[in-house]
Amino acid sequence: MLAMGCVCLSAAAADNLANVPAGAAKFLQANCCDCHQGDHAEAGLDLTEFVEPANTSVTSSNRDPLATWVRCIDRVAAGEMPPPDAAELSAREVNQFVTTASTWIGSHETALAAELGRVQGRRLTNLQLERTLQDLLGIDIPLARDFSDEPRSVGFNTVADGQAMSHFQLEQHLAAVDRALGEAFRRVSQQDDESIVELSPRRIARQRQNSRTREPEIRDGLAVVWSGRLIFYGRIPATTADEPGWFRFNVTASALKPPADHGVWCTVTRGRCISSSPLLVPVSEFEATEIPQTWTFETWLDAEEMIEIRPNDLTLGQAKFAGGQVGTGEGEDQDVPGVAMHEITLQRVHHGPTRDVIQQILFGDLKVNRNGLAKLDVIAADAKPAATKLMTAFATRAFRRPVTETEIEPYLRSVFSSLDHDMPLALALRDGYRSLLLSPRFLYFQESAGQLDDYSIASRLSYLLCNSMPDDSLLQVAAARQLTDRKVIAAETSRLLASPRGQDFVKLFADQWLDLRDIDFTEPDPRQFRDFDRIVQESMLDETVAFLDNMLVENRSVTELIGSDYTFLNSRLARYYGIGGVEGDAMRLVKLDPSSRRGGVITQGAILKITANGTTTSPVLRGVWVGERLLGEHVPPPPQNVPAIEPDIRGAVSIREMLAKHRDHDECAVCHVKIDPPGFALENYDPAGKWRDRYGEGGKRAKPIEIDASYQLSDGREFDDVDEFRRLIVANPQPIAACVAEKLVTYATGAPPRFSDRDEIQRIVEKSADSDFGFRTILQQVVQSPVFLTK
Repeated sequence: MLAMGCVCLSAAAADNLANVPAGAAKFLQANCCDCHQGDHAEAGLDLTEFVEPANTSVTSSNRDPLATWVRCIDRVAAGEMPPPDAAELSAREVNQFVTTASTWIGSHETALAAELGRVQGRRLTNLQLERTLQDLLGIDIPLARDFSDEPRSVGFNTVADGQAMSHFQLEQHLAAVDRALGEAFRRVSQQDDESIVELSPRRIARQRQNSRTREPEIRDGLAVVWSGRLIFYGRIPATTADEPGWFRFNVTASALKPPADHGVWCTVTRGRCISSSPLLVPVSEFEATEIPQTWTFETWLDAEEMIEIRPNDLTLGQAKFAGGQVGTGEGEDQDVPGVAMHEITLQRVHHGPTRDVIQQILFGDLKVNRNGLAKLDVIAADAKPAATKLMTAFATRAFRRPVTETEIEPYLRSVFSSLDHDMPLALALRDGYRSLLLSPRFLYFQESAGQLDDYSIASRLSYLLCNSMPDDSLLQVAAARQLTDRKVIAAETSRLLASPRGQDFVKLFADQWLDLRDIDFTEPDPRQFRDFDRIVQESMLDETVAFLDNMLVENRSVTELIGSDYTFLNSRLARYYGIGGVEGDAMRLVKLDPSSRRGGVITQGAILKITANGTTTSPVLRGVWVGERLLGEHVPPPPQNVPAIEPDIRGAVSIREMLAKHRDHDECAVCHVKIDPPGFALENYDPAGKWRDRYGEGGKRAKPIEIDASYQLSDGREFDDVDEFRRLIVANPQPIAACVAEKLVTYATGAPPRFSDRDEIQRIVEKSADSDFGFRTILQQVVQSPVFLTK
């Protein structure tokens, strides 16, 4: 069943929707309104206004009448409503209602789309704005982190209905544009410094060896940090950035006193490393062994930020230090592991084009005299024609399509006025570029109702796969009007996925589709889950992203989201899962033994942590998540008069017993028959993603309760555990494929599929069947479908 998004109805559309077909109205009146009417209607759903076409208040008590009608159709078609004990309906009666109501809604949506398009006006997300400014100007500074958090509608921040624009957001947009232009002009005016700084152990370590501090100490000529919980222990002041920028680090290190069966896992973080600025940002992780190795990583450092390198595996012994500082030799005698740094090199680097390319972007072939930013001179024989050429070229790239003389004229008039008042050409152009970047044509997608033109298709494709503006190659294809050719779209999709921006498509899509961005929302209780740490969490995220990326690259079946015989692990995560034979800190494909109880994203630690609250698990939360994210089951909010289920933290009553009483409510049972099966199947996994056989093992509960993961699917098929559940689900791959297609359509187009798009989603699924519903095939079918190629 496909999720239905909200539709903002105009008055005319609402009037049209009020013209309920007589047959459909009669069906509801005869079979539904006895329970669904008045202030005490079942599930709070009053259907009486839907059977009275003359009622002008159709949108008053039902904020989304279209979604209500879709819900009615789905429930009747599935045989869920009316309840069997309320009415006996023939197949003919059901089919007639479903057909009549579906045809009516489909015609309404078709008329609405012809007038407005299925997608309302949508703008660039924070990330898309950052990347577009970077690619447009050739800069690499982060911008999105200074924006307010974006709300997500039906799971995605790309959905137009959820994108607000306040004066505060406009101010942030203006600030970002000024920062971006300032950086571009700075890069042109100054020579890039990419010199390499080499740090010996003496420079890495504390400068006064007898002092008590949190920097590394010298031991046998190496800079050493011992395993311990002291915050900022392992900070390296010699890496402090004088100015903000990207830095590449090469760290050569080895392990001291490692455990017999594995190395010493360490984290790299960045921050100011002082008490007034306690937050540290994760950068990387590595496993040091007794043999020295070199690791390379890049990170952004703000001014006065440094890096911290330390052992951070909480399964290791932890040294204790008195007074909040570490004395030289104090960790040596505590017999705990450590990391020894042999050398660190750092280099300021820039991502993207060189200074000369940025100069070409801003000033074309004009001569530029550099004497610092304040005296940047651009020389032109005739300033106005030169400005016209540059502004037109810049606007074409910023607006992602050719511009007409009428469109560019107001911006040129402003630049010409500045020149007439003796403003230097460089500054006049900067003001002109600024005005273009504040235009709605830059911030919003330019799409007209109906079939998209080639430039709109180019933008939609590029922002789906790369979260940035179309590159020159894609714009050339658009100019040749070739993007309505399915083979060309397929080729461009493959090319963009292989590009530097496109290589993180899977991660950015999964961040929202699978809620990976919410991984930090809860934290497992350290008293209950003592071996869960930052390294485990980052490895869990890497596992899921590597798994999905492999699915895309190899076009693996989307059924592997539920069940697979492999995953991606490093030695730390394998040890956490209890899987042997995995060595090294790189993620690698690992074939799973059936006894591992792992397979598919639903058993991966990142998903299990996201769907728990840090202390307990709930079959309801996990069941809703699996249903909505992977199986395409849209679960409406619970009725207001039914209390939520909270696990009994004492362990006196099992969640199964509590939910059994909850399902006694008829309005609850109809949803829980879909929610509970995946929820109970995953109950053997604790909030930190580990397997358990009982609730309360190792805790303070009086009596641990045996976990019962058995249940039955909504169609009556029974299962005993998660392995049987997965086998039953993958036996019917179509719902999984349809759900993936739906999520891609929502993310790509800015609106969830409408009721009338369901046939197109089904066609996408059917066309992907030959590839066993391959992930890449589904993506390719989505971008070639009418639902993607029309507004």
